[in-house]
Amino acid sequence: MRTARSYKGIELFRVAAAFLVVAIHTSPLAAYSDTADFVFTRVIARVAVPFFFMATGFFVLNGTGVRRSLKKLLIIYAASAALYLPVNVYAGHLQEWDLLELIKQVFFEGSFYHLWYLPAAILGLALTALLMRRLSRGACAGAVLALYALGLLGDSYWGLIENIPGVSAAYRAVFALAGYTRNGLFFAPVFFYLGAQMRVKKPRPVGIEAAGLAVCFALMLAEAMGLRALGWQRHDSMYVLLPAVMYFLFALLMRARGSVSLPLGSFSLLVYILHPAVILVVRAAARVLGLWDIFVVNSLGHYIAVCAGSAAASAVLLWLWSLIRPRRVSDTARAWVEVDLDALRNNAERLEAFAPGSCSLMAVLKCDAYGHGAVRSALELNRIGVRAFAVACCAEGVELRRAGVKGLILILGYTPADQWRVIRRYRLTQCAVDAAYAHALDSAAKGRVDVHIKIDTGMHRLGESFEHVDAVAGCFALTHLRVTGMFTHLCVSDSLDGADVSFTQEQLRRFFALTDELKGRGIDTGALHTQASYGLLNYPDGRCAYARAGVALYGVKSDGHDGVRAWPELAPALSLRARIGLVRELPAGEAVGYGREFITSRATRIAVLPIGYGDGVFRCSMHGGAEALVNGKRCPVVGRICMDQLCLDVTDAGEVHPGDIATFIGTDGPETISCEEFAAKSGTISNEVLSRLGKRLPRVYRN
Repeated sequence: MRTARSYKGIELFRVAAAFLVVAIHTSPLAAYSDTADFVFTRVIARVAVPFFFMATGFFVLNGTGVRRSLKKLLIIYAASAALYLPVNVYAGHLQEWDLLELIKQVFFEGSFYHLWYLPAAILGLALTALLMRRLSRGACAGAVLALYALGLLGDSYWGLIENIPGVSAAYRAVFALAGYTRNGLFFAPVFFYLGAQMRVKKPRPVGIEAAGLAVCFALMLAEAMGLRALGWQRHDSMYVLLPAVMYFLFALLMRARGSVSLPLGSFSLLVYILHPAVILVVRAAARVLGLWDIFVVNSLGHYIAVCAGSAAASAVLLWLWSLIRPRRVSDTARAWVEVDLDALRNNAERLEAFAPGSCSLMAVLKCDAYGHGAVRSALELNRIGVRAFAVACCAEGVELRRAGVKGLILILGYTPADQWRVIRRYRLTQCAVDAAYAHALDSAAKGRVDVHIKIDTGMHRLGESFEHVDAVAGCFALTHLRVTGMFTHLCVSDSLDGADVSFTQEQLRRFFALTDELKGRGIDTGALHTQASYGLLNYPDGRCAYARAGVALYGVKSDGHDGVRAWPELAPALSLRARIGLVRELPAGEAVGYGREFITSRATRIAVLPIGYGDGVFRCSMHGGAEALVNGKRCPVVGRICMDQLCLDVTDAGEVHPGDIATFIGTDGPETISCEEFAAKSGTISNEVLSRLGKRLPRVYRN
């Protein structure tokens, strides 16, 4: 079993946080020093649960993963409650529950003392997602902080309001229903929201973050010790400084990047759920074996035994699950497209950082995000703060909006004017392909439609001519159109040839001369954008509000020989792989495939793969020297490529068996076949290769 998380620091800290929770419930230093145990279990270990909330907010919020996560949490909660039901029955707790107590236990307390986290996570995640959807960023931050402040008064600061009659009565009513304020209403939302915001935070120097953590933790320790001395704490989960501590801690954990092969998230969750049961087992075993003093009275020995037992039980369950779990698509598919979401996110972040001034990334998701999967790609980019997208047609925009994608969605191509209702209903922004089209759309529309005006500065495809200033100005006065931007397209920005550079610079001069003229007439031209991928890399322009990154967003060039002045550590996000279906030995002189076009010149091992031009492996690529990687070795395509099958010469690839994987685009061992190389051997460009990867190829996403 393998986790695809690439935030190594976050994943490793999941395990540490789980064992900190065990410490809270076993007090490992209690036999040595009450003060030391308080510092360890009631201050240091209090970062554990907020960390879990933040990690969920970080990975789940800002996308459509909320419902899936809530469903998963509900299943885990139900299973956990069932696991501890016999303990509750044995202890007689169920007999004490009236209706109010049942509501309290199920919706807040979790039916067993440590399970409160699960209903808190469910309520907190749902509430935070709702607030983020309905409120502005500032209002949402204010709301979750206000809830946390209210929770503080019922937790560590209870002594401050305990004797204020009206206020304390209100809190006692809350306690009657919820038990504590460390729940999904008061405690969890601020950390879910903080985790979501960490996705889009600007990186600070590591020294500042480390110093911030040290200072804030020292202040929180002083706060906790002061509250303990005053005797104000009804509970001790919530501190004023805790959100600040978590911000700096999480920021530092985010810096440790790299893939983690072990399922640490599942392991830490199992440790959290199972450790109370292990506590019971350890106590029972210690009594039977006469080891009570070592493993119970000795609090540190007790903690170590519970940690070891919880870890062992969790590891065994994960091993058993690995034997029976449903297999992944890539374990069973004949061929598939593999998308590295971490590479996609990193590319977006690097392009956003590379863009000058206030220029923001507009992710181009045409043709199913260049084969990467438009919906999944858009949702991942939403999660890291991308709020502008471009598509080729109205249907692509509708698909994104229906999937819950937020932000500007610009249709770059033509949409019939009578489709204005669809554009308006799904809050899309239409490209006004010229002034005549703008008038036609205005005449058809019965409500306001957002548009960006396309300007032709020399490409002579779409757009109103830059010379027709009055015609362009007239578009701003149309009744039913709201012009929110203007843009052009640079047709040779991928070339650094002198003549092409001069032509591109002339295109830019024409566009901004037009926009300056319009501004001189008192017209608000809205968001301006001229740069596609190569425009951004070769002609970054701070006057632009957006940079429309297409092929570069996916970490490839259209052509391997394209000139770029910068390539900010962009990495390919897509691999194309297929599973070998058959291996056969052929003597010299035998023909392979249609037309007997390939004749073996030696004893040859041929691998037959269930992938062909129907999947996007161009038929002509066999003449260009197409290859695939098997066992890290380059193997040539031999014979004619069929619609659904092709053959590789794997004679020099070592041991090859049916079920082994061949890589057409991507890395296998020391070798890599880039999309640019694959495209060149197919006589085309990367854009076409990516956009023609067949729909019958499942997309397998790696984080």
